[in-house]
Amino acid sequence: MDLATLIGLAGAIILVGTAVALGASPVIFFNPLSLLIVFGGTLCVVMAKFSLAQLKQALRATSRAFKFQLPDTTASIDELVALAKTARQKGLLALEGEQASSPFLQQGLQMLADGFDDQTLRELLQKERLLTLERNQFGANLFSAMAEVAPAMGMIGTLVGLVQMLANMSDPSSIGPAMAVALLTTLYGAMLATMVANPIAAKLSLRTSQEARMQALWIDALIAIKRETNPRVIEQMLSLYLPPEQRGREEGGELSAEATDHG
Repeated sequence: MDLATLIGLAGAIILVGTAVALGASPVIFFNPLSLLIVFGGTLCVVMAKFSLAQLKQALRATSRAFKFQLPDTTASIDELVALAKTARQKGLLALEGEQASSPFLQQGLQMLADGFDDQTLRELLQKERLLTLERNQFGANLFSAMAEVAPAMGMIGTLVGLVQMLANMSDPSSIGPAMAVALLTTLYGAMLATMVANPIAAKLSLRTSQEARMQALWIDALIAIKRETNPRVIEQMLSLYLPPEQRGREEGGELSAEATDHG
């Protein structure tokens, strides 16, 4: 579970709700007509932008903003080095019984055990990687579309309210409700875009880029294992995926360990 997403969204909503509660009566911030224009209109416009199949994929991908978790890069490198040692000692067929930390890596190990050549292995895994990223990107695209449409629907609601107000200037009792629609639709549109849609779209895009990077690491490692590369060389190659400062600490630790062994 990604606590940052939950704390961020809940915190923003609580802060705005608290500001509303400490001011005038919260009831005045509830307007069914404004909600209908902003939330209903936004939903309909977004549905018009996507096919039903894409909407289903997008909704499934939305959960990644809250509970998706990739393996730690350092732990994944350790796992891959261990798999490389197993393949070097027992052969590629021994990888068939190994349990990987992700379905993508598990699929790659099965391909190694089945005897795919390195070119075919790379092509198939790259195609799987691209298709996975495309499916996952639908979620980000959906919320990006919501972030674009919601303020526009708020503006439409504002114009509706102003037209109603100006058309009934002779009736003072109708000015207040019409003005409420005008202002609250703008508020609802801004809140939906800024506090919900934009943050989730950004988090889903971040998740997609993180997964793309991790899958690239797995592909490099699987190709190296197929080519019977020394596990030590694989470890050094994969360490390039770590932040420079983390690489420096690890290399320093290895050098200190080697110095101790020689001593």
